[in-house]
Amino acid sequence: MRQHELTRADVLTAALPYIQKYHGKTVVVKYGGNAMTSPELKQAVMTDIVLLSLVGVNIVLVHGGGPEITALSSRLGLETKFIDGMRYTDKATVEVAQMVLCGKTNKDLVCSIEMSGGRALGLSGLDGGMIKAKKLEGKADYGYVGEIVKVDPTPVSDALASGYIPVISTVGMDEHGEVYNINADTAVARIASALKVENIIMLTDVKGIMRDQNDESSLIVDASIKQVEELIAEGVVVGGMLPKVRCLCDAVLGGAKKAVIIDGRVPHAILIEMLSDDGAGTLIHE
Repeated sequence: MRQHELTRADVLTAALPYIQKYHGKTVVVKYGGNAMTSPELKQAVMTDIVLLSLVGVNIVLVHGGGPEITALSSRLGLETKFIDGMRYTDKATVEVAQMVLCGKTNKDLVCSIEMSGGRALGLSGLDGGMIKAKKLEGKADYGYVGEIVKVDPTPVSDALASGYIPVISTVGMDEHGEVYNINADTAVARIASALKVENIIMLTDVKGIMRDQNDESSLIVDASIKQVEELIAEGVVVGGMLPKVRCLCDAVLGGAKKAVIIDGRVPHAILIEMLSDDGAGTLIHE
């Protein structure tokens, strides 16, 4: 037998315990960043998701689409404005967000999964009343940006039970029928909590939580929620990573067993995290 065939067999054998561990369990993947814009990385993510689905893992894919919203807004002559790092969403922009997130971006991902051999079903927070929202109240008026009031996971559970990979765009609706753009990290946390998932995998553009942002060797591979709060207090977790980490901590406290921040710039990072001894990124747990 050739050496590469032996190596391949060793890889598959090593993955078996992890396949058994996750078989029949639900894992939510937050998809965004470079993994969403690079064709090569996008294909690797789709392949990972389909493979995991075929070996019996219930995969739920939740996505954003900020760059696509900005691009279409620009083509339509709409100004893009941010307040405290958050997109100001006026009536025209929320309509663009709904078109992009529920339409093109969502269906492109469904098509990509189908072309990779999987079965996908595109959903939004509007479908089946999945995400009930209200206007986000904060230090400023952010327009049609919403905060989640309630998540009904039934549409997701029904899709999984029928053998589909649910692909979810993060918009929500209030009791009056107003549509709101929902932060994708927040939506991931609430959906994962409602489903009581085994794991949340958040694809980002960094290796994970690092003590020194300029030194990848300072990666923190494992942290309890208590330790995460200490890292926040110490100023280790700052900037754009801070809201992501807080969302994941909320999800774990809400019923998800664990959450992992991994580097979406690494091809097949999802498989490395789930099906190997080494894992990837930063694991957050109680």
